Amino acid sequence: VQLQASGGGSVLAGGSLTLSCAASGSISGMNAMGWYRQAPGKQREFVAITTGDFASYADSVKGRFTISRDNAKNTVYLQMNSLKPEDTAVYYCNIASTRGDWDFWGQGTQVTVSS
Repeated sequence: VQLQASGGGSVLAGGSLTLSCAASGSISGMNAMGWYRQAPGKQREFVAITTGDFASYADSVKGRFTISRDNAKNTVYLQMNSLKPEDTAVYYCNIASTRGDWDFWGQGTQVTVSS
């Protein structure tokens, strides 16, 4: 399975960006697609995840970010609004079996928010 993320960039605080991540390859069984991020000098942290029927968000992004999924395209999106400088990070997409027996990561896309 390969994940290709896109949509990162540089914006001013208060701006918006939409990230996309397309999964290709043999994907079997129930799975969840999500986004994580890693800021310089910090550990990778959870941002949002969805199975399509269910979505969960980190408290730091609730109300500002929206995750969605197109199952026909095996693609997950992250609409990011009201961006803050502290959202600056490399954003990684992930796809994982809901049984916990496999997962794959994308290559990461840089998001930079300046004040």
